[in-house]
Amino acid sequence: MTKQKHTFLGLDIGGKRIGVAQADSEVRIAFPLCTVEVDGLEINRLRELVAEAQPSALVVGYPRNQQGEITAQTKEVERVAAELETLKVPIMFQDESLTSVLAEQYLKRHNKTYTKADIDAHAAAIILGDYLEVTYGH
Repeated sequence: MTKQKHTFLGLDIGGKRIGVAQADSEVRIAFPLCTVEVDGLEINRLRELVAEAQPSALVVGYPRNQQGEITAQTKEVERVAAELETLKVPIMFQDESLTSVLAEQYLKRHNKTYTKADIDAHAAAIILGDYLEVTYGH
């Protein structure tokens, strides 16, 4: 019996942009896909991405402060996640501690010009990669 392949979209929700990454349960390598500007139309654009990818779940980065407590950004992520429920795709939360820092370090190591949007998309890939590791292991 073969296992069913699942596709996932990872989201790093911020105040200006939402980083988006994609992966599947077979290869288990998350890659940056794009960023979506937060401009009031972001749910529509995410709806288009969901229609294209047809993911089994959305993996949403869950921010907390260094003491593990919720923050204003945590509440904003929860608000956006509630809007995403209209897409009828299960939503999984994954800790996003330091993912933007790790994403920027990764981009710096490759000595290429990058933007804040690039950091957001790579942070989404790290969030999704962490979820895959926790869920499927190596």
